Amino acid sequence: MSIAALHHAALQARGVGARLGDAEVLHAIDLALAPRRWTSIVGPNGAGKSTLLKVLAGLLPHSGEVRLFGEPLAAMRARARARRLSWLGQGGAGEGSADDLMVYDVAMLGRLPHQRWLAAPSEADRAAVERALRSTQAWEWRDRPLGQLSGGERQRVLLARALAVEADLLLMDEPLANLDPPHQADWMQTVRDLVAHGGTVVSVLHELNAALAADDMVVMAEGRVLHHGPCDDGATHRALESVFDRRVAVHRMEGHWLALPR
Repeated sequence: MSIAALHHAALQARGVGARLGDAEVLHAIDLALAPRRWTSIVGPNGAGKSTLLKVLAGLLPHSGEVRLFGEPLAAMRARARARRLSWLGQGGAGEGSADDLMVYDVAMLGRLPHQRWLAAPSEADRAAVERALRSTQAWEWRDRPLGQLSGGERQRVLLARALAVEADLLLMDEPLANLDPPHQADWMQTVRDLVAHGGTVVSVLHELNAALAADDMVVMAEGRVLHHGPCDDGATHRALESVFDRRVAVHRMEGHWLALPR
């Protein structure tokens, strides 16, 4: 089952399948993702990347089993799961109802799993929100409504909300959407800081060069995992090239692995 021993996995899928309507999208996936590492999930359109991530987050019905740090995800209480697993969806989908909320309040939603029912935010909650907003360069907008922000600014606020949870595991679906190159670089540094402090990050990425900067890579096609391995490994590079019909080639340039057009 790839690079992580099952009993040490942060996130594990056993025989996971999923359907969307009448279509079978995931096919008996076995996968174990290592803790304290950043794993990128890549593949062509329709590979099942986002569906897999949603299943791993407990957001879609599925066959098989998902385990979070060894515990069956389906058996966990919602609050306990929300403290350990944080989610950032694709492009802020479903966030329209939050447009009238102030940025600070949106980020504070990330602290709900830590708060008692109807309790006021604690000093720890406020400190976590400020750290998260500052880390995404969104602190200066804290008193602005979310609906007044651009797509890129909005994405940074939603990332801050996910960070404010301070969960052990952060799942992100295309988090670089709408971010300009400097803020993409900031995002990558944020991920590296999370991992350096013991966190685990899993991200679906279309940006192959950003994906190659991760520790590990999952390569998918047609609802199956074709390869799972370190990003600096030749077998991973060959799998990446193959799944994109060898239209890209992986090269080492100035200390970084890059997927370049052939």
